[in-house]
Amino acid sequence: MVDATYKSFDAVDRSYHALIKKHAHQLALKAELPETRMAELDIVVAEHTSNLAKYAQQGELLIGHFKQSDSEYIELISLDNGPGMSDVPRMMADGFSSTNTIGHGLGSIKRLSDEFDIFSVREWGTIVVSRIYRTKPESKRRQKSDFRLSGLVVAKPNESTSGDGYYLKRTETHIKLLVADGLGHGPEANHAVNEAVKAFKTCPHDSPVEIIRYLHPEVRKTRGLVGTVVCIDLAAKQVGIAGVGNISAKLIGLSSLKSPLAYNGIIGHNIPNTMNDLLVRFEDYHQLTLCSDGIRSRWEAQKFPGLARADLSIQAAAIYKDNARRTDDMSVITLKF
Repeated sequence: MVDATYKSFDAVDRSYHALIKKHAHQLALKAELPETRMAELDIVVAEHTSNLAKYAQQGELLIGHFKQSDSEYIELISLDNGPGMSDVPRMMADGFSSTNTIGHGLGSIKRLSDEFDIFSVREWGTIVVSRIYRTKPESKRRQKSDFRLSGLVVAKPNESTSGDGYYLKRTETHIKLLVADGLGHGPEANHAVNEAVKAFKTCPHDSPVEIIRYLHPEVRKTRGLVGTVVCIDLAAKQVGIAGVGNISAKLIGLSSLKSPLAYNGIIGHNIPNTMNDLLVRFEDYHQLTLCSDGIRSRWEAQKFPGLARADLSIQAAAIYKDNARRTDDMSVITLKF
């Protein structure tokens, strides 16, 4: 989803609430949400902003419009730096309030959202994720063979487009992921990433290194980019990884962590003559997280024990919350296999 970008709002300041509602309406019109769904979105937005204004320290609301195969939805992610909750189920109950208000906030968000998740730690903060689809999705039981991907991309403040992007494609034998960061920011960086994705879609190779070599001449007329390619071989049950430039990566296993190192260079300008794929087995690792340089390099993938069991979008938001450099484009991409 190369242009799947969230817009960030300071939701603690009530003067922004009308602007947030207006932006959510614009996305809902773009997604062609029915009137009933738009009304539900209005309530969800109001509850998110109200909760952040009442309780949060340094609260932020991310809003995005996304398409995934045949589904289209609006996603909201609220983040704050405290005070957090010690009893999430109690706080979720309708009628509970810690400020003598009516107390339907989180319960309403969950009830009106097609997908909902929450993670909170005392003195650290809270993350709430809610999605509203154009058409209510049928409930589907996740198959054990499913691969899950979550991407969180936020543009540099005051930019309408992000220079970060990612794209996932599937073949009968492989799942392939490109995570890219165009040099600089703004439309030209975004153009470089879009050109890389265009080439990535047609690339016939199954090796990350060979894919990077294929992309290199195709983006030469752009300002260039850094990027990491991941290829999952479904038959061999192994993952290949290779990167050029400062996209940080962490592989997570049951008892081990590994940080693959990228090669120096710029795709489209100069890449090493000698590069090799890093190959790891499914049995050793089950998750890979990739971050652009808009995220501090020493981020912790599993800061809290409960975070490993949370939805991937919660995990990505937790990394963003604690490590985002809000003076640059930022992206956190998590793949579970």
